[in-house]
Amino acid sequence: MSGAKIGAVSMAVLLAVYVALVGWRAVQFVGTGEPVAIVMGIALIVLPLVAAWAIWRELAFGIHSQRLVRRLEDEGATDLGIETTASGRAVRASADAEFDRFRAEAESEPDSWRAWMRLGMAYDAAGDRRRARHAVRRAIELERAS
Repeated sequence: MSGAKIGAVSMAVLLAVYVALVGWRAVQFVGTGEPVAIVMGIALIVLPLVAAWAIWRELAFGIHSQRLVRRLEDEGATDLGIETTASGRAVRASADAEFDRFRAEAESEPDSWRAWMRLGMAYDAAGDRRRARHAVRRAIELERAS
């Protein structure tokens, strides 16, 4: 298991412990019958649930995107032709130079999860994480629909 996966699982376990402990405290607050304590108890119930939902969403994104990357690897389609350093990181100038090719591919095949996934990988190599996540989310949606 990779370090990132261990970190993600560890954070999920810690969140579960946190939610359980805070949930117990929330029940105690609500049980007092005092209006301020009840409001605090409700907040202590809602906020951890929102956090749990956000973490679940990120974990699901990671699981689905890794599955799509593995499928591309099995098809031999993960080589983007982008130059990398000795450590394996993409050379930004090379990523920028190749980027238009992946954008054109996604535009010409708007229903192809493969094209969107490769575009997401190219965005990531170019350092644009926000657009990379958007493209990968689109790839996940398209793959689920197919």
